[in-house]
Amino acid sequence: MNLSWVLLLSAIAVSMGGQTLLKSGARAPDLISKLLSWTSIAGLGLYGAAALLYMTALRRIPLSVALPATAISYIAAALVGHFGFGEPISSTHIAALGLIAAGVVLLAFA
Repeated sequence: MNLSWVLLLSAIAVSMGGQTLLKSGARAPDLISKLLSWTSIAGLGLYGAAALLYMTALRRIPLSVALPATAISYIAAALVGHFGFGEPISSTHIAALGLIAAGVVLLAFA
């Protein structure tokens, strides 16, 4: 795996960290509290870092491959939602996530 792919995977992971923090910040009772929550601020910061990593990865990976590869974050989001926030995962969710994973793998080796 070359550096560009490491950067892309890092961008996906950092973005997922940002999503998780934003979800946590969204639990605040009102809009101002949501916006000023340390988790919301940190989540937005991670989004910015993920964008920089993604831009760097795009220097070597075609957009037509890199963008669909970020769909792996859907799988991570389902797992974080389920295990971190108690969100349900049905058999339909699992089947859909399997199709997403298969598509990402196919694109990676295309």
